[in-house]
Amino acid sequence: MYETIALKLQLSPQELERESLRLFLHHQMRLIESQLFSLAHKYGVRTVAELDHLVQKGALHEDDTFEDYFEFDYLEATRDTLRESLRELA
Repeated sequence: MYETIALKLQLSPQELERESLRLFLHHQMRLIESQLFSLAHKYGVRTVAELDHLVQKGALHEDDTFEDYFEFDYLEATRDTLRESLRELA
């Protein structure tokens, strides 16, 4: 299938595959960053470390932030993986 489409677009199958992967990773990055922005805005922080700091000093209650904390951490890790993957494609 890549070969047929690549031929129509006057690209090599490898170029099409690489560009497709790059666009997919950028799309995933935008989704993750959007979710991160929402969580950051919700708590007035920029990172999960800042959220943790607010919990540690008592400005936020752990019970109220528990699920968001793990989601924030997961999203940051996913963003880092996406960034590394994009660097590898460059």
